[in-house]
Amino acid sequence: MGRPLRVLIVEDSKADAELLLLELERGGYEPRWQRVDTPEAMSAALENESWDIIISDYVMPRFNGLDALRLVQEKGLDLPFIVTSGKIDEDVSVEVLKAGAHDFVVKGRGHVVDADRKKPAGKQKARRDTGEPVNALQC
Repeated sequence: MGRPLRVLIVEDSKADAELLLLELERGGYEPRWQRVDTPEAMSAALENESWDIIISDYVMPRFNGLDALRLVQEKGLDLPFIVTSGKIDEDVSVEVLKAGAHDFVVKGRGHVVDADRKKPAGKQKARRDTGEPVNALQC
């Protein structure tokens, strides 16, 4: 039995969410999760549950990773927030990190979440200032 992990997955693709869950399980976690793909569903999930981590796709038809991050910030939550994407250029990944995301990962590279390496509250500003990822993911 793996370590429990409450994961809010912001993702429009059910198949991509299932792949992410498989990677989490391979990484030794037992995820309790919910998948959302709209601002309204995400807001409700944030209000109704406590989460250990949020993993968000960058590009979705009705929502995007930066909007999801802003929603978390507007609610005053300091949760590890990881953005994923199948294709993205370096400028966008830097923008995401400077906006406050903890890390950025390209889908399909076999990364797993290392929730034990979460940064304590109050580190968000330092990340925004430096654009430094916090190694919330590891190969």
